[in-house]
Amino acid sequence: MSAPPPGHGDPRSDTGYDVAVIGAGVVGAAIARELAGHRLSVALVEARSDVGDGTSKANSAILHTGFDATPGTLEARLVARGHELLSDYARTTGIPVEYPGAVLVARTDAEYAALPALRTKAEANGRHDTRLVGPGEVYAALPALAPGVRGGLVVPGEGIVCPWTTVLALAGDALARGTAILLDRPVTAVTTDGGTTVLHTPAGPVRTRWTVNAAGLGADRVDALFGHQRFTVTPRRGKLLVLDKAARPLVNHIVLPVPTALGKGVLLAPTVYGNVLLGPTAEDLDDRTATGTTEDGLAFLRARGAALMPATADEEITAAYAGLRAAVTGHPDYLIEADPDRRYVLVGGIRSTGLSAGMAIAEHVRELLAANGPAMAVRTDLPAPPVMPYLGESGFRPYQDGGLIAADPAYGEIVCYCERVTAGEIRDACHAPLPARTIGGLSRRTRALNGRCQGSSCGPAVRALLAGHITGHGCTAACARALPGPAAAAGQPGPPPLTGAPDREAPALEDPSAAPPGDAASGGGGSPDEVTIRP
Repeated sequence: MSAPPPGHGDPRSDTGYDVAVIGAGVVGAAIARELAGHRLSVALVEARSDVGDGTSKANSAILHTGFDATPGTLEARLVARGHELLSDYARTTGIPVEYPGAVLVARTDAEYAALPALRTKAEANGRHDTRLVGPGEVYAALPALAPGVRGGLVVPGEGIVCPWTTVLALAGDALARGTAILLDRPVTAVTTDGGTTVLHTPAGPVRTRWTVNAAGLGADRVDALFGHQRFTVTPRRGKLLVLDKAARPLVNHIVLPVPTALGKGVLLAPTVYGNVLLGPTAEDLDDRTATGTTEDGLAFLRARGAALMPATADEEITAAYAGLRAAVTGHPDYLIEADPDRRYVLVGGIRSTGLSAGMAIAEHVRELLAANGPAMAVRTDLPAPPVMPYLGESGFRPYQDGGLIAADPAYGEIVCYCERVTAGEIRDACHAPLPARTIGGLSRRTRALNGRCQGSSCGPAVRALLAGHITGHGCTAACARALPGPAAAAGQPGPPPLTGAPDREAPALEDPSAAPPGDAASGGGGSPDEVTIRP
């Protein structure tokens, strides 16, 4: 079955899709995009009300080189390849990314003794540019570090990236290539009907020839629906603090501790939004929804930050948030395996490196399918990749663009003063091919409510604009334009139509407490309505 041209039809009514990808985080979105580059009909099936609304929205936003992965593992290969692929894709689409490099800081004799082995591991992983340095060079790069540094390992190429824009770009690209994005569809059961797999969801069945399980925290449960009992996901909660932009001059590089068995430890890192991240913690839980922060966890991070860089204790905290990573005990590598008998591919155990490795994981899944499943004819009629609204602090944003403001005054009407978000950007996010439908979704698309006031000042105005655009009561003629101003100025064609998102009353907007890196709403809230986004 070949994919229909974007904007025409939905193959579900006949034999279903060639491939359904379960999970619309960064890995699932990357897989859907990759497969939609071939003559396949593809569905991206997501339990929540938006793409990138789970683990992918609440992480440390690091673009890893893979220097410290275990050599010879699938993870080591895919993280290195993913770093290359995402770097190229970011340049094409406008995903904010910077490369401040990292310094592993050794503060004890044991940590200092471990640095040469880490450099040897980096060499084995193809990273030949790392350097062992003494305390003088460490302090020259990071003068605000606490006294007592023994030495360090410098890792050029380690980057910081916008995780929200990454997911939106990949999912939007998949949509433009013909993928049907099916939201609010948790998979509750799996049956077969001849050569077709039926994924049962509360919104109705999804029929598919092949299924890819990229369900993240739920991957083990989906795997069990296909008859397997090979691993168990343990939710590992990572709490982080977002320090005010005034702290940014203190942290010009990613500051990494010497890693332990639980992870890379508590780091200090600049963000593409101009803040500084401190964290994460690592706490294994039973509850797969426990994304709340705790007083003890925040006190722990403040103490760690002060011990590593005392000046951070004097900096204001803009936000605190927590995310869950999918830890898999007893499986030190990615679990990416094909089951030809069930026409099924598992993508599990991705842990914290999915953002960096996602596009390479997608390549690997495509190769597995080509070897075991449907014919994979490359398409020659692909649309251009999307040009994304730029959310980074180092780039040129709409409120700074006099020509854009002259053409459309909405880009000169600042609504969120902390983050300089305009009414035009909010309008564009609400009418994009993958539109914002909740306050959390709007924050991830615009940075609104992510600043110092965390919505206490701009919140009512932002909520009113969102509700007006969702219901249509606040729309003007500008809302009917094919593309938002910045993308239209870049010469991009109009997006495919959005269908299946019915007219609604204003949604019950989430409480803006406990947010991802400045995100005004953590967790999976939002409208309970079934949403289908079809090309």
